[in-house]
Amino acid sequence: MKILYSSKFDRSYKKLPNKIKKIAEEKENIFRQNPFDKKLKTHKLSGKFRDFWSFSIDYKYRIVFEFANNNIVYFHSIGSHNIYQ
Repeated sequence: MKILYSSKFDRSYKKLPNKIKKIAEEKENIFRQNPFDKKLKTHKLSGKFRDFWSFSIDYKYRIVFEFANNNIVYFHSIGSHNIYQ
């Protein structure tokens, strides 16, 4: 699986605490093996985000992503629940 990172994702990732970055990297490795692993709590979003999915990094932080074709996933944003605004 190939993951492409948006510029918004990159900017937000750089601002995260190092502890969260480490957990995010661990969760990304799990995601690469199985995007629907129970540890990720992957779920489809609704409303204006109905074309996107999300998975949890920890209780507060999550990654919003989109499945594309040909085994490509776009990571659009990372952060707390504020990323849905």
